[in-house]
Amino acid sequence: MIQFLIQRWRSIGFACQGIGVLLRTQPNAWVHTAATLAVVALGVSVRISRLEWALLALAIGAVWAAEALNTGIEFVVDLVSPDHHELAGKAKDVAAAGVLLASMAAVLVGLLVFVPYLL
Repeated sequence: MIQFLIQRWRSIGFACQGIGVLLRTQPNAWVHTAATLAVVALGVSVRISRLEWALLALAIGAVWAAEALNTGIEFVVDLVSPDHHELAGKAKDVAAAGVLLASMAAVLVGLLVFVPYLL
């Protein structure tokens, strides 16, 4: 049991290292950070409900998860295909599309939550 817990703790450490890589190397992660902080500040400012916080948390989490997966895919594609290859480009484009789709959904959630407060 102790060994299991130690392994889980190590896994969390590796995941935190991954978050660090994401934040240090990806300009889009900086944009997501600014957007996250702005949404949280606006949510506090207009006193949104617990359900609205939950919806925003899910939307924000989906964007961050998509960005992390996209970055991981880009790193692996660059490793296995350092030269230009059409399929490598398609893989990276589709992964980036996942971030775009998650971001568009998050914007929609944000509008649905905040527009009533701002009108």
